[in-house]
Formats: sequence, C-alpha cells, structure tokens
Amino acid sequence: MATSLRRARENAGLSQEQVAYRAGLTRYTYQKYEKGESRPGSAANPTLRTLLALSQVLELAIEQLIPEDPPDLRSR
Repeated sequence: MATSLRRARENAGLSQEQVAYRAGLTRYTYQKYEKGESRPGSAANPTLRTLLALSQVLELAIEQLIPEDPPDLRSR
C-alpha cells in the first residue's frame, strides 16, 4: 500500500499534507501509511473508512490500495 499511496499522491500533484487534510487524517498518520508502518516494526493497519477516504482523495479504486498478496490473518 505504501508505494501505491506515494505514487498516486505524486501523480495527483498533492502534498502529504493535502492528502491527509482531504482524507480527514493528520499529516503524521498519513506519513506513516505512506511509509507502510503504524509504529516502528508494526505494519500499517488503516480502517475501511480511511481506505475509502484515501481512494476517493487520490481517485483510485479501493482495490489499488490493497496488497496483491495480503498476509493470511486467520492465524491470529
């Protein structure tokens, strides 16, 4: 998700701050999503609401923000 977020933001000509504001996030939170982590060593885990907001701001299909090979979370 991180690489696609950065690429989409750059293609849209938006700053991190602009995307964060339009999606209802803090810039810090958005930066963490773009880096792919929520805490050092911990993968980002955005809510469905956040994914929808980011897809709308960046004019992407929500599927483009979901990894092609997501981890199997059933083992938790």
